[in-house]
Amino acid sequence: MEKQPPKAPTFTALVIEDYRPERLLLKRRLQQLSFQVLEAADGRSAMRHLTDGGFDLICLDLMLPDMSGLQICESIRRSPRHGKVPILVLSARALPEDRAHAEQAGVSAYLVKPFNWADFDVEVRRLVGAASPQTP
Repeated sequence: MEKQPPKAPTFTALVIEDYRPERLLLKRRLQQLSFQVLEAADGRSAMRHLTDGGFDLICLDLMLPDMSGLQICESIRRSPRHGKVPILVLSARALPEDRAHAEQAGVSAYLVKPFNWADFDVEVRRLVGAASPQTP
């Protein structure tokens, strides 16, 4: 079977994750799902990216070094430019109250780390309303 050339990015995502190996895994997976990906390792960088660009999806860790992911989420929801962008939280916080706080802050979906990549793909496609791109 011949290897297909990579698809051109169709969507843009912002990955906000302080742990570099995980951030790179998320970036790679999103690229396989036809996303152009920008990265932020902390809240300040994330806010800069949000000022500069438009996004189809935001993947957000709740525990960042300089500010809470919930604060970032609330800020995004107040933004006229990004208020409707889907936010997928990826967090090690698994308690029901953690999920409830995230929902109150306006997240669109919540996956607990470690998560299954198939579940991640389903949520991403659901959130952006994408057809199922081929993944290698």
